[in-house]
Amino acid sequence: MLKDGQKGVILQRDKKSYAIAPHLACGIITPKILERYAAVARKYEVPCLKLTSACRIVFLGIKEEQVDPIWEELEADTGHAVGLCVRSVKVCPGTQFCRLAKQDSIAMGMKLDATYHGMKVPSKMKMAVSGCKIQCAENCIKDISLYGTEQGWTVLIGGMGGIQPRLAEVLAENISSEEAEVIVEKIIKYCKKSGNRSRLGRVIDKIGLDTLTRDILAE
Repeated sequence: MLKDGQKGVILQRDKKSYAIAPHLACGIITPKILERYAAVARKYEVPCLKLTSACRIVFLGIKEEQVDPIWEELEADTGHAVGLCVRSVKVCPGTQFCRLAKQDSIAMGMKLDATYHGMKVPSKMKMAVSGCKIQCAENCIKDISLYGTEQGWTVLIGGMGGIQPRLAEVLAENISSEEAEVIVEKIIKYCKKSGNRSRLGRVIDKIGLDTLTRDILAE
């Protein structure tokens, strides 16, 4: 029996079948990929495909012997849907497609995804980038997130969903794309150096935002 994360699978409730969620950077998908996914799902009679909150398309109800051939035919990155790592980077349509956006969330999100997706960290971590204050990428419940304003980017930290949800708090405001990327890097370095297995929101609850901000910016 495969374990969670092995070969990119997620063991299902029945303890017999599996789910796989190919990585789609920032939820961007093409007609060609959709056609391939549909063809593979038909061929292997996959019981259900579902859009996830991380903007992936998950294949549900797969048999163990189907895992390898399905991955081979999907020609997709297995991604990192489970484990102690940077999980998804969720983005809104941004300035490329939304009239309300102030900053290019897709370009920023793709940079963050290319740099951090799958990176090992002491606790699971989720990111988001939104083009404006409306925060359609659900910044408020992400460990690290950015949203755009006319003056630049605002960086939020400490958000999380789950049994005890927590809203993110502002770490920096009105900064350039380059400065935002540097701050995200500093946050990741802090998390790795501290080795704290609590998510950033719980760290803030314990030591306070001012202390955490000082420690992060000192990296």
